[in-house]
Amino acid sequence: MDLSPITEGGSVAVSFQNTIDLAQHVEAWGYNRYWLAEHHNMPFIASSATSLLIGHVAGNTNSIRVGSGGIMLPNHAPLVVAEQFGTLETLYPGRIDLGLGRAPGTDGVTAQALRRELQSDGQDFPRLLNELRTYFDPSLSSGKQKVRAIPGTGLNIPVWLLGSSGFSAQLSAQLGLPFAYASHFSPNNTLAALDLYRSQFQPSESMESPHAMLGVNIVAADTDEEAERLATSLYQQFLNLIRNTELPLQPPVESIEEVASEREIMALRQQLGSSIIGSKESVREQLQSFIDKTQADELMVISQIYDHEARIRSYEIVAELFKEDS
Repeated sequence: MDLSPITEGGSVAVSFQNTIDLAQHVEAWGYNRYWLAEHHNMPFIASSATSLLIGHVAGNTNSIRVGSGGIMLPNHAPLVVAEQFGTLETLYPGRIDLGLGRAPGTDGVTAQALRRELQSDGQDFPRLLNELRTYFDPSLSSGKQKVRAIPGTGLNIPVWLLGSSGFSAQLSAQLGLPFAYASHFSPNNTLAALDLYRSQFQPSESMESPHAMLGVNIVAADTDEEAERLATSLYQQFLNLIRNTELPLQPPVESIEEVASEREIMALRQQLGSSIIGSKESVREQLQSFIDKTQADELMVISQIYDHEARIRSYEIVAELFKEDS
């Protein structure tokens, strides 16, 4: 998953160039999907116009699936999302995923600027989701459908529900949809959400059995020490969120203790507790333990690393591990 990070001293244009470069590399290394996330009014994230960036990535790659991790549905009219992803699927058939979240992906003031009169607090997410799905599949509608998504109607675009709690896990299970859980920033609820999803799953036309993907922060480098240093950029990103400090992604420091208090470090451990950081062998051990514990069907790798070449190398190390263990 890519947030198209804006780094200190960088620019949005460079972020987009780096996104394409990373997408082309991971496609060559055998990754299955490349997802982009919708966030707004955050100075370290450039992927706010998510559907546009999905099209840009799909147009500069050949086979990798490209999608959203996710589109924050309460920010948008479902018809607009259906038309956008209908357009993407028509341009890049068989390669588009639609991951949906119910949070705003921003602060309250920005959410109001996005939604205007909608006044959604996320509780109407099931209704919005149902409306969106009927644009793709009119047979899901309870009556005659007067409004159609053109393009969109009749297209088979996989819909994933994203979540960091039991709400989307339960809804995914009820609807027989694939589920993506944000264990990269909400690790403590991972097993409970997976159990809820798997135990309550109802087979659907699109899926006979549950399929769970987990987001996981991975910072891999040639040595444990270098990986720990690179990970301080991720730590600083969450520190700035805790402090309500608006900054681009910061360069690494030698130790997070240089810039964080004991209480802040405890908060980081709580929120980033499932992060996998280290050399290839260290990552192999941690990754295997994570897979054994969660039995995840897929992993979505997130690597918020300041230096682009180091970020590329991190994804390469993970690809090498899966090829070696396959």
